[in-house]
Amino acid sequence: MISRVELETVWAPRLLSVLRIITALLFVAHGTSKLFGYPMAMDPSPNLMSLIGVAAILELVGGILLALGLFTRPVAFLLSGEMAVAYWMAHAPQGFFPIINHGESAVLFCFVFLYLAAAGPGSWSVDKARG
Repeated sequence: MISRVELETVWAPRLLSVLRIITALLFVAHGTSKLFGYPMAMDPSPNLMSLIGVAAILELVGGILLALGLFTRPVAFLLSGEMAVAYWMAHAPQGFFPIINHGESAVLFCFVFLYLAAAGPGSWSVDKARG
């Protein structure tokens, strides 16, 4: 049986790292879909200076940085803001409820990134290795 102390001191930081890594890899897929049409082709590649182009770059570069756990807090905060803007600009005008306007992933990414900005990268990260 795992003690409460072991859960809080050993396993919680490890699982925070797992949450960060999996979320970041899912986020990278949004960027690669927009920029490279992989693993799923989106609309034609966006102009990199458009809102969608900037979002794609943030998703790709920010997702990679988060997966590595490098500059976790500021990157997560920035990406949280990106997802809030994406929700209010692209999803909310289509209806109030996220299940109706297809904004569930934007809301979830927003709040997971906000949590990571506050909680940090967890025990498996470049940030932790750098001290």
